[in-house]
Amino acid sequence: MSKRKLLELVTTGIVSGWDDPRMPTICGFRRRGYTPESIRRFCKEIGVAKADSLVDVELLQHCLREELNKTAQRGMAVLRPLKVVLENWPEGFVDELEAENNPEDAGAGSRKIRIGKEIYIERDDFMEEPVKGFFRLAPDKEVRLKYAYIIKCNDVVKDENGEVVELRCTVDMDSRGGDAPDGRKIKGTLHWAWAGEAVRARVNLYGHLFTLRNMNDMEEGKDYKDYLDPNSLVVIEDALVEPILASAKPMDRFQFLRHGYFCADYESSPERPVFNLTVSLKDSWGKQNK
Repeated sequence: MSKRKLLELVTTGIVSGWDDPRMPTICGFRRRGYTPESIRRFCKEIGVAKADSLVDVELLQHCLREELNKTAQRGMAVLRPLKVVLENWPEGFVDELEAENNPEDAGAGSRKIRIGKEIYIERDDFMEEPVKGFFRLAPDKEVRLKYAYIIKCNDVVKDENGEVVELRCTVDMDSRGGDAPDGRKIKGTLHWAWAGEAVRARVNLYGHLFTLRNMNDMEEGKDYKDYLDPNSLVVIEDALVEPILASAKPMDRFQFLRHGYFCADYESSPERPVFNLTVSLKDSWGKQNK
């Protein structure tokens, strides 16, 4: 997108719905979780010129990631839950664990998280027939639960349609904190949510509004509506988040471990948390420039 076009969209908002997080407007950026500091840094980086030029949106995202990495509190959210039953977990036992709030900020402190017999992991973190290089959970394989224990998958439960609905696992009770007492190496580490206190949340995943990278390249006879990306918003209604995320106030920013940075929406409440994806963890611009 040219600098001139970017400035026009940011300052005016070309359509109604000016605070829609998909829109490249100041209000849209704010609702999505972009900080004033990151936008100012982006403007400083690109400078001002009379001639039209293109600016990668990845530069703006890079500025934002660098700030949020230092300031955003961490939390665990399972977007597409898969139930896991720890069969050898002591009945009625709930363990309390220590989790760091931000590894980039020593003064951010830590929080307590709890775990019991039933938890949820990401559906994508399990594969019944794992391909080469898949180090997450699979039958007869072990993984580490973040901050918690090492578990091993023993059995897979499916519904009448053959879809996996539950995993039966055993937990190494001597591996509290995630380290194997015998020194064996565990390659995969998963985030999770304890069924006993996880809160159901809506998560809005935002992508690029247009399918065309440079809108100046539109074909003759077409307008911007022909290039709207139907997948620019994906809504997940049944995500599970830990209590500290559920208690977030609107505009509070977090890093969801292994997912990205998210912001509590204006409509968010403790009873029904709502989060907007601010930016993913991947930083292609930063890697390219290094």
